[in-house]
Amino acid sequence: MDKNQQGIQFMQEGKYEDAVRVFSEAIEENPNEPVAYINFGNVLTAVGETDRAVSFYHKALELDEKAGAAYYSLGNLYFDGDKFIEAKDMFEKAIRTGLETSDTFFMLGMTLQQLDQAKLAMPYLQRAVELNPEDVDARFQYALCLANAELYEELIKQLNIIVEQDPGHADAYYNLGVAYAGFKEDADLAITYFDKALEAQPDHMLAANGKKLMETFKAEN
Repeated sequence: MDKNQQGIQFMQEGKYEDAVRVFSEAIEENPNEPVAYINFGNVLTAVGETDRAVSFYHKALELDEKAGAAYYSLGNLYFDGDKFIEAKDMFEKAIRTGLETSDTFFMLGMTLQQLDQAKLAMPYLQRAVELNPEDVDARFQYALCLANAELYEELIKQLNIIVEQDPGHADAYYNLGVAYAGFKEDADLAITYFDKALEAQPDHMLAANGKKLMETFKAEN
């Protein structure tokens, strides 16, 4: 196991001081290798020293302007700091360097959603799901884009996959209820899904309100 791998293992175990030591040794031994700088930056990010982390990511990019992992890590820092335009730029650069992972597409999609660009976010979230079909969070965010675009048939399909993967996903049940209430105009099925949302999360106020509206609608018709 080389020092970068060893340091990553220490990070996963929460042994940040050991990780810092090992990554420092890796930088001393190979000062022109960007990976150790990126890893050191990731440790600093994990312990909240984000300003120092940025300098390590930039050092990695000075050594290799195509170090996609550095762009990705900077993107996450900017995203967490609500600097969404800067985050978008970093994630796009990461993808252009070839870092075409599910996580990168997911984070670019999430950033575009924060910038109120759901239509632009949709293909990136869709790609994240294609690359990692088990990622329920990515699939749900993709479903929200579909809802925003009023693509209800595909929305229902994706939400059904989500509740198969995670039977306790209250928000997916709620959105199924909304889809059947509005698009399908099926009050009974909408109530069924609102009930499932409330079973999964009894304090889900939107589901409770949706159920009440559908019951009122049924009583009046």
